[in-house]
Amino acid sequence: MARSLQLERAAKNFTIAPSLLSADILNMGAHIDSLKGETDWLHIDIMDGHFVPNLSYGPSLVSALRKRYPEMCLDVHIMAEPEEYFVDMFLAAKPDILTVHYEAAKHIHRLIQHIKSCGAAAGVSVNPGTSETLLTPVLCEADLVLVMSVNPGYGGQSFIPESLKKISALSDTRKANGYSYLIEADGGISPKNVASVASAGCNVAVAGSAVFGKPEPDKVVAEMKRLAGGKL
Repeated sequence: MARSLQLERAAKNFTIAPSLLSADILNMGAHIDSLKGETDWLHIDIMDGHFVPNLSYGPSLVSALRKRYPEMCLDVHIMAEPEEYFVDMFLAAKPDILTVHYEAAKHIHRLIQHIKSCGAAAGVSVNPGTSETLLTPVLCEADLVLVMSVNPGYGGQSFIPESLKKISALSDTRKANGYSYLIEADGGISPKNVASVASAGCNVAVAGSAVFGKPEPDKVVAEMKRLAGGKL
């Protein structure tokens, strides 16, 4: 599926992006296959043990995923510092979306432009303690805005309710200015709160343990989409 079509579909229909951080690393392919086509997005968290207190994957995983699942939307989220040191090695792995953190980039506007010039959609993310208003100068350039609804670094954390205010504010800004960026939320999202996240204006919800921690991940994804109403 062409990248533009994947983004367009997410803009019209609420999307679940299962986080591979919660998949069994020794059975990752089986876990992805267990989604049974309920979603065409995969969220890959890249963590350096410096910007966030954990280590995860490298570009080789993204390359392997691209080869095995050429039609999936690979949603790569870099949590590493400084971001500029990591972007090119992941762009070479051909992600569909590459998201960087406002807090970890020295020149966020330039970095977003660079990502887009290399053919990927550019996302920008903010931590729970960062105001979404700081993104105002780059919202016209961003293809996706990722709101961290937990403090980044580990899966299985509880959703921070104040994140809904950020999502709502970003949705209002998008509408007021005619912007087209997707709004994505990441952290603590489950069938219990996905409807609230969607109602606030979110297009894409990252879900890790809520999906891969269950016996039938495909049914969880289907249920979350149903609870979210399917469309915004």
